[in-house]
Amino acid sequence: MSEAKILKRCLSVCIAQAFQFAPLREKLLDTQRTQGVRDALVIDYKQGCAVVFSYGVVVYWQVALDDRQALQSVLRDFAINPDAEPQEDHFSYETGCEFDRIQHDHIELQSGDVKVLLALSHAMAQSIKLAAFENQAIDTIRTTAHLPQTLAREGAIKLNRTETARIRGQLFLTKSDIILNYDLLDTPEFFWDHPEYQAMYAMAANYLEIQPRTTVLSKKLETIHELLEVLADEQKHQHSSALEWIIIWLIAVEVVMSLLDKMF
Repeated sequence: MSEAKILKRCLSVCIAQAFQFAPLREKLLDTQRTQGVRDALVIDYKQGCAVVFSYGVVVYWQVALDDRQALQSVLRDFAINPDAEPQEDHFSYETGCEFDRIQHDHIELQSGDVKVLLALSHAMAQSIKLAAFENQAIDTIRTTAHLPQTLAREGAIKLNRTETARIRGQLFLTKSDIILNYDLLDTPEFFWDHPEYQAMYAMAANYLEIQPRTTVLSKKLETIHELLEVLADEQKHQHSSALEWIIIWLIAVEVVMSLLDKMF
């Protein structure tokens, strides 16, 4: 294998929900060979580069382990809701190839230009962030799956109002967190300035199945919404039942008082 086609490593990592991007940008611009590109920071290393995105993701292109660990230590200082176990995607790549293509998690590139790597990084960062959203939705659905089963089996969800409200809050947080960040899955603004690199992004986004996975995620959010509605209806039913019993007891007390008044 020629030197131009030495096998290299690419790694994308979802570190946190987001970064405090303004102070992080200032820190990296002061301490690293860093270039700011819209909502991303490109850090130059001798053998490769790292691309840091504002929504808590970093993509490494042929960056040594020591350098990755040093950078992630800095990133964690600016992380919002850091992940206890960061998710990772691994790829291999080579440059100086005849065609641009991705097969079996291996990327072949004609050029190793930093803007080419940045275009691919956008798709890889979206993919790993989407995986975090998918896991968040799946975990929430799994932990609340017993509720509709209990309702179907027993005709009621035996939870007090506090427990019901807590579960509704969990469901709502999952849904709102994903929806508020849903625009991260759109075509990045970087390509408004550099449309010539959008084909590279499209190639990676197609390989990583971002659009089909986004559609499936939307259906998971619909399931969460339906669970919210079930809990809301059950909470209303419990409240109505409590009011009905209060009214029944008030009538019973009134009847007893009337009887006692007639007897005595």
